[in-house]
Amino acid sequence: MTTINGLSLLRSTPSLVPSFPRTYPFQKPFKLSCSGGEDSAFTSTISPSMVSGGPISGGANSSKFDCVIVGGGISGLCIAQALANKHRDVAPNVIVTEASDRVGGNITTVEKDGYLWEEGPNSFQPSDAMLSLAVDNGLKEDLVLGDPNAPRFVLWDGKLRPIPSKPTDLPFFDLMSTGGKLRAGLGALGIRPPPPGHEESVEEFVRRNLGNEVFERLIEPFCSGVYAGDPSKLSIKAAFGRVWKLEQTGGSLVGGAFKTIQERKKTPKPPRDPRLPKPKGQTVGSFRKGLTMLPNAIAARLGSKLKVSWKLSNIIKLDNGEYSLTYETPEGPVSIQSRSIVMTVPSHVASSLLRPLSTVAADELGKFYYPPVAVVSISYPKEAIRTDCLIDGELKGFGQLHPRSQGVETLGTIYSSSLFPNRAPAGRILLLNFIGGATNPGILSKTESELVEAVDRDLRRMLINPNAKDPLALGVRVWPQAIPQFLVGHFDILDAAKSALKDSRLQGLFLGGNYASGVALGRCVEGAYEVAAEVNDFLSLYEYK
Repeated sequence: MTTINGLSLLRSTPSLVPSFPRTYPFQKPFKLSCSGGEDSAFTSTISPSMVSGGPISGGANSSKFDCVIVGGGISGLCIAQALANKHRDVAPNVIVTEASDRVGGNITTVEKDGYLWEEGPNSFQPSDAMLSLAVDNGLKEDLVLGDPNAPRFVLWDGKLRPIPSKPTDLPFFDLMSTGGKLRAGLGALGIRPPPPGHEESVEEFVRRNLGNEVFERLIEPFCSGVYAGDPSKLSIKAAFGRVWKLEQTGGSLVGGAFKTIQERKKTPKPPRDPRLPKPKGQTVGSFRKGLTMLPNAIAARLGSKLKVSWKLSNIIKLDNGEYSLTYETPEGPVSIQSRSIVMTVPSHVASSLLRPLSTVAADELGKFYYPPVAVVSISYPKEAIRTDCLIDGELKGFGQLHPRSQGVETLGTIYSSSLFPNRAPAGRILLLNFIGGATNPGILSKTESELVEAVDRDLRRMLINPNAKDPLALGVRVWPQAIPQFLVGHFDILDAAKSALKDSRLQGLFLGGNYASGVALGRCVEGAYEVAAEVNDFLSLYEYK
């Protein structure tokens, strides 16, 4: 899930607030939802009746396709749209199938009684790829961008401290000591130990290059927030490849940055699409009615190329090189044939589906780990905010991160009603909180009230007045398997899975989705375009039978 430039992951520790039971008012109707289960009560959905085109007949009249995309998350939708629009000459007959009754995967927007909140990804980096996708699907006027000057905060020594927005700001912030800043500057220039000769974790790489303070006060909450994982196990190469490449190409982070700039000057970018808006500075984006607007808009344009409530039960490789796919659908069993398949479902789902075709590939895909994460959306009256956390009398900023060393359980908090307009009624603030992850899987045993209590207890230590009224709990969304972890060896596992498919002569079967491309929403979109190009190259070599 994408975040406010990262949210830290914390172990549960004692709170300064007495742990007596609280009764939290819930916005009704409310229900706890889990990934793969029944959808949230207020979530926008694409139902079978909203998708044009009737059922496809099975048996001897099975339909043939150039490509079947399994999974209707943002990756699958973008691959289908790219094949339908950019590669229609090679792949004119494409279908995307989704097991649930809605598209978008973990993208889950909820709207109720003047509130609008996200229970999955909450924003995206407005790259040209993301902006082009929005414009191409008629959402240009619905784009909303956060204030690039809005501060981000890290909890350190009991105080929310602003994060420098760019390296040149670092000397002027109190988040780090003078010695820590000097260590970071020298390390970035290359005055630090050399690379160890093995794949480093994020923690190893950052401590070696930039020192302990940068890791503990900046990078640890950032990478833990992006992946809800353990930075001592995350791979710097897989999780933050662009940073890793700087040292590889330039000998140091600064050297790599200069070399990258020089290379860009040698190869100027093509003219920018004049249709695209120009974000002012580094910020994040969403849509007027939340992120769900994007998958729903793509689904509407795909029309009959999209089938929801289609659960894939079986894949068979045929003697003619094509694939037969059998689905359970509302109209009964359906069998279709395709020259190629793209699996964009989570790796553990793909593992189960592909096991009859390749045990080795299935075993490799089963190695990826998805920790649990809970998204807790709560609201307070504006007067509940501590006066020392206000800027010009308002709660301003993207949100706050909580390094695990600071004794709070919540990963971090996004100021949803400050970040984007019309997210809460007048006089109220909306806070989106994350809790759980790889170092705190015990959230799965907590009730919804216990999760709200944990978040509220943490917030009263730094942001909310201790004597404020109990928050209004809008929603608790628990994702038992939330975000794939890009651990040390991630690329080796992914390459092994792809090689196993080739060794099994499963040409035309491709792997996609966030475990293959990256967890950020924008990276999923970019990865989808890359997979679509691979499918196009494959199909261009064969005459469709």
